[in-house]
Amino acid sequence: MRRLNRKKTLNLMKELDAFPKVPESYVETSASGGTVSLIAFTTIAFLTIMEFMVYRDTWMKYEYEVDKDFTSKLRINIDITVAMRCQYVGADVLDLAETMVASADGLIYEPVPFELTPQQKELQRMLQLIQSRLQEEHSLQDVIFKSAFKSASTALPPREDNSLQSPDACRIHGHLYVNKVAGNFHITVGKAIPHPRGHAHLAALVSHESYNFSHRIDHLSFGELIPGIINPLDGTEKIASDHNQMFQYFITVVPTKLHTYKISAETHQFSVTERERVINHAAGSHGVSGIFMKYDISSLMVTVTEEHMPFWQFLVRLCGIIGGIFSTTGILHGFGRFVAEIIFCRFRLGSYRSTSVPLPDGHTSNHLPLITENNTH
Repeated sequence: MRRLNRKKTLNLMKELDAFPKVPESYVETSASGGTVSLIAFTTIAFLTIMEFMVYRDTWMKYEYEVDKDFTSKLRINIDITVAMRCQYVGADVLDLAETMVASADGLIYEPVPFELTPQQKELQRMLQLIQSRLQEEHSLQDVIFKSAFKSASTALPPREDNSLQSPDACRIHGHLYVNKVAGNFHITVGKAIPHPRGHAHLAALVSHESYNFSHRIDHLSFGELIPGIINPLDGTEKIASDHNQMFQYFITVVPTKLHTYKISAETHQFSVTERERVINHAAGSHGVSGIFMKYDISSLMVTVTEEHMPFWQFLVRLCGIIGGIFSTTGILHGFGRFVAEIIFCRFRLGSYRSTSVPLPDGHTSNHLPLITENNTH
């Protein structure tokens, strides 16, 4: 009874076979078919490798939404070297809410030589080269996002001890927490003092001849500090051509959530526009000498997510490649054989030339002779 059920089940499965097998005695092989098969298998192997490389790759997806966080503080990470002594300069932040954040809240003033060491100059040239390429190839930013926490730090290497070079500049580095509104971070002559209508700087004790706002921005970022991320102003160096010179940076900050397979962090991207001019009140160019970074917070927030091709999609694309190549090569091979048979048949028909047959009345017939059984013997 069990054998009978197995036999019925086996017969049922044979009837459901959608891939019937053809006996080998009915299959005819040819050299052209073998050549086409070899080309098809080679193409399938090549496209399979390329598809696997696409499957391994990832891409960045950008989504935009309104930033609803207005209460949190914004962190500003600063590392700027000014070509003036530390006792002559002061840095602070003043926002639109008339809130002053003094540099004593998180910045360090360190006397250093303004001239870089050869190793530091090499890193600065590398940063400037990357910045120029980022302005031309915006897709490189995705590579930087993917390599965050994995690439080398963008901070300058420590300076080697050199007693012959005296410190003639001031390195201002550290971080400040400010309100999440537009503000102005500036470095100018004299230390900042609070004032009922804002704030002021004690610049009267500093002579104009000592003004030199040549500066180098080794790092400037907003939000969480992420190693490996290169910001638009990293590696910037400006040399003042006059004692009374103003450098302005207009910055638009965009809150950014970064989610990759390596990290998940909340940071900020920003774009910047630069301007510099010489202060000359007689010529109508008014202002205060110094370095001014005016930033504004965007109302939109960007979510950057690293995505990967699903495995099921990879299988579907792979099946489409294999099936499509087999079907296409089969159609092309069949069409080629059809064309070849038509051409060969025409050559065969042209090989039969007309013959002259004498008739009893003296005429000749140009028709082909009738092939009969007697003619074949």
